[in-house]
Amino acid sequence: MITGVHAIVFASDVEKARGFFRDVLDLESVDAGGGWLIFALPPAELACHPGPEGRHELYLMCDDARATLEALRAKGVEPAGEVSDQGWGVLAHVEVPGLGRLGLYEPRHPSPL
Repeated sequence: MITGVHAIVFASDVEKARGFFRDVLDLESVDAGGGWLIFALPPAELACHPGPEGRHELYLMCDDARATLEALRAKGVEPAGEVSDQGWGVLAHVEVPGLGRLGLYEPRHPSPL
């Protein structure tokens, strides 16, 4: 029934944000028309946590948050805050130009894929 996830992030400077996904993260994309890029993502998962209705969070998953931050630093991206070991996983954030903070997540749970 469900074939994938289409996530949308909103940016005050969409060209800078799209450039980050295209040039820094090297995500493949297609132009859906008029410059509207749709980026391919690796496999996804969805968690449902208790909390207020309507709240959503987006994290890009990685195998090693610290190594990912170092690779992003080499491309001129600075972390937004400290790396945080939560026990169940490691969290970090980067500042995406024109978009704001975006989470990085190194999970410790088994993958459902």
